Amino acid sequence: MVERKSGRLRNSEARDFSRVRIHYESVPHVTLKSIANNEKPSSEILYDKPVINKKKVRVTGAFTVEALPAPVVFSVDEAADLPDYNDEGAKQSDWREQMLSTGIIGRNGERMNFTRIDPLPGAKWLSAEAWTDDGKKVFISFANESSLMDTRRVYGAFTEAVKLPYDAVIFAAFQFDPEASQMISTIAKTHEVKLLSAQMNPDLMTEDLKRKINTDQSFWFVGQPDVELERVNGSFRVRVTGFDYYNVSANRVESGNADKIAMWMLDTDYNGMSINPSQIFFPIEGKSGGWSRLAKTLRAEIDLDMIEKFSGTESLPFEAESGRKIAVKIIDDRGIESMRVLEV
Repeated sequence: MVERKSGRLRNSEARDFSRVRIHYESVPHVTLKSIANNEKPSSEILYDKPVINKKKVRVTGAFTVEALPAPVVFSVDEAADLPDYNDEGAKQSDWREQMLSTGIIGRNGERMNFTRIDPLPGAKWLSAEAWTDDGKKVFISFANESSLMDTRRVYGAFTEAVKLPYDAVIFAAFQFDPEASQMISTIAKTHEVKLLSAQMNPDLMTEDLKRKINTDQSFWFVGQPDVELERVNGSFRVRVTGFDYYNVSANRVESGNADKIAMWMLDTDYNGMSINPSQIFFPIEGKSGGWSRLAKTLRAEIDLDMIEKFSGTESLPFEAESGRKIAVKIIDDRGIESMRVLEV
């Protein structure tokens, strides 16, 4: 079993990744000059056509490029001079129109549909007010497309909302800061109010949203993971018990079990910016997929005794000092991500 820890890969055999090379197909570069002078054509490398070695087994997917949030701290005086955090522009106008057209999809495919979604002039943290098709009034707070939904916006939107009558506040973003997700859950439980999180489809970042199709999946309600951190014989262990999901039909937040978790990752030393998992689990795949399928393919490379342990919802024991942060990132069967941060 390969274990990733502190930026290094451990295995029974040493791996020299500096020797990895990508080979591409090449074709003769024929020109009129080479034909006229009977010259030997030079070769041209086709960088979009890598040579596939069918004797090798791909373990990971294709390469991706991801951005990490860059936290910036302003002084009180600097923060007072910042522009309005609620950037009302063409983007948010498109998002409101799209949400009005498609609604927000719930856990089991049900939708929260709207009859009106209007901008909210004068508000700093709340972006819009809306009315559902069953007569409920909700506020919507959009995070900017280039930033996370953070605690500053969550707290600001809630303090604005409590001054007005409402049935729910919806926080919509492309990415949620883990601390912000935790704050949404904590405020909702402490004040007994409905604060909901909605994931926005990255396609909404495109400039042209003229095609409005009612079946588009542009917004999804995101569940809050239920995670327990416990001490076991001097070590620690994480158990994922399920999700708290908003049931659109019943108009309430319900606790669900862990049978819809496709994958979850555990970072036992979270640095507050990016997750660096040391344990990865595929509970939904069972014996027919996930680690089990990989074990059959790479039988000589993987410790078969560990496969079953990495197919459940309970982590392996690990050491952790007091004050250390533990991050658990969960992906459900819809492909929606959510994360929970715990402190030892």
